[in-house]
Amino acid sequence: MSNINWEVDQDHSSVEFSVTHLMINRIKGVFEHFQASLSFDPNDLTTLDIQASIDANSITTRQPQRDEHLRSGDFLHAAKYPVIAFQTTSCILTGERQYELEGNLTLHGVTKPVTFHTVFEGLNKDPRGRERAGFHSTASIGRNEFGLTFNSPLETGGMIVGNEVRIELYIEAIKIE
Repeated sequence: MSNINWEVDQDHSSVEFSVTHLMINRIKGVFEHFQASLSFDPNDLTTLDIQASIDANSITTRQPQRDEHLRSGDFLHAAKYPVIAFQTTSCILTGERQYELEGNLTLHGVTKPVTFHTVFEGLNKDPRGRERAGFHSTASIGRNEFGLTFNSPLETGGMIVGNEVRIELYIEAIKIE
């Protein structure tokens, strides 16, 4: 079988992240606007190819003042770098329905390799007869490696914002007919 094209169903997918605040808690957020096209053979997911883009201005942590700060030059600088992009370079089977999805992430004008630990949740048809595929992916990046270095030291030691950003993706894709 050859590769089939799929598109992400944004109504049933999410792009989430979390980062440590004050060294005691994780703050979570989402990007509300993103798109991705996938191409893969459902019988051989090592063929998985993804091109994705995220609107950096669509970041939300449910706190408007913090969201504006995250869009500012201190963090994402969304006016200058409005798109966060990902392009796969390889997909390796590591276990039953488990894959290491490797690719290049471009964030804040910097491109670095990132590995997403990915579980293929399966295939199913929706009530309208369209074939759908589900994926759950996680990765961690060091925000400093992407030039996101804003921080302030705490009086008791450590920093206000942690360096590690955990990324979690819940993706439902629809086969393009």
